[in-house]
Amino acid sequence: MSAHYEPVIGLEIHAVLETQSKMFCDCPVVDSTHGKPNSAVCPVCAGMPGMLPVLNQAAVEYALRVALALGCEINETSVFERKSYFYPDLPKGFQISQYQHPLAVNGRLTVETSSGPIEVRIRRVHLEEDTGKLTHIEKDGERYSLVDLNRSGVPLLEIVTEPDMHSVEAVRNTAYAIRNILRYVDVNNGNLEKGLLRIEPNISIRAVGSQELNTRVEVKNLNSFRSLERATEYELARQEDLVEGGGVVVQQTLGWDDGRGTTEPQRSKEFAEDYRYFPEPDLPPLVVEPAWVERVRGELPELPHDKKARFMKDYGLSEYDAGVLTAERAVADFFDGTLSKAEQADAKQAANWVSGALFNLMNEANLEVADLKFGPAEMAQLLDMLANDKINAAAGRTVLAELFAKGGEPTAIVEALGLAQIGDADELRSLVNEAIENNPEQVNEYLDGNESVVNWLFGQVMRATGGKASPATVKSELESALAAKAAARVAHED
Repeated sequence: MSAHYEPVIGLEIHAVLETQSKMFCDCPVVDSTHGKPNSAVCPVCAGMPGMLPVLNQAAVEYALRVALALGCEINETSVFERKSYFYPDLPKGFQISQYQHPLAVNGRLTVETSSGPIEVRIRRVHLEEDTGKLTHIEKDGERYSLVDLNRSGVPLLEIVTEPDMHSVEAVRNTAYAIRNILRYVDVNNGNLEKGLLRIEPNISIRAVGSQELNTRVEVKNLNSFRSLERATEYELARQEDLVEGGGVVVQQTLGWDDGRGTTEPQRSKEFAEDYRYFPEPDLPPLVVEPAWVERVRGELPELPHDKKARFMKDYGLSEYDAGVLTAERAVADFFDGTLSKAEQADAKQAANWVSGALFNLMNEANLEVADLKFGPAEMAQLLDMLANDKINAAAGRTVLAELFAKGGEPTAIVEALGLAQIGDADELRSLVNEAIENNPEQVNEYLDGNESVVNWLFGQVMRATGGKASPATVKSELESALAAKAAARVAHED
């Protein structure tokens, strides 16, 4: 984007609350990507006349967790309303949502960016129900759509930010931070591809220095953070080209075509009055008593920002390491558990192994911490053996690979594979002397000033021990032996 314009972006985030049952009935919440179509439907979520909704208490509690984690003010009384619009997968012809009196308002979220932290204001957090799902089919020259109501009535939480983001990086980092909070408080697994989390940016531009909020567009159908970045970048460029060419940005809803890398108009953006909101007559106002709010607040886990600060303060980790290890709650808990059980390993060593070798194995296998065949106790045992020089780094990677593949006890794996490190100084001194005596030409090169030869000699000793020698001990003995050779040469020349 040119230096003449500034992006102005807010986010609307819809998160499926992963309760056991739906928002207003006792139908189970099923995975819409695998569940048999229309297998979790009853007269209530199918919109049959005369059916009365009953509010899911767990959904309210899940929503409170998120609102409190975002620092919102909780409204003691909130109201459900009918949001009326027609769409084939909306069986009642309206969606039960909250508008004028939402559950929570006025939150704050600190987001890290490359140019420093920014504060993103949370305008509102409210509850609503999801719609059904349409599957579009073309067969034998005919096009038609099928409706699956399994998703109809599933609890949704909508989080609306103020337009406080002024770069694509800020948009991505804000979306990721909110996803992280949803996962930390255990209400949503953050899966965009399955539609369990839907991130929709509202995008506009303005002249640099202006405080005016110009016409915005909303982009839908974003199923990854990469798509969020690409769609935002494209739309900012499109709007700039349009304005520079004398055109006018029209308020509308756009779809994102990931294959073509373009936004496409879907419909004109409705205003609130277009939805004809009015209070849902079949649901009383939702009253959330202060004692309930305080109980939920007291049960919140340590949140990402606080956990990162603790890792830096208590463990002495860098901001980068702490950020990597607290990006996912499961990883942070695994790291905490590892250090609590380790007797010798320090935090930096643990951070390097968890975010390095372990992450590499997990990424290659496309697995998460919950999928591991071992836990923090085994990781701590492995790190303690490394810290005590019972195994070297190469052996440690072998043990970790075995743990990852099969589970087990690190000590048993070391014994079974014969990976115990040779740390006896006398034994290694003998091997060092043998390497020096067997390679006089290379020793003379070293004595003549080619110091890199020491690495070659080091490799000879490690090869002789099958890689089991203590690197530190070999290095120390090799330096001592070569120093003695150098002193002997000087004495001879004198």
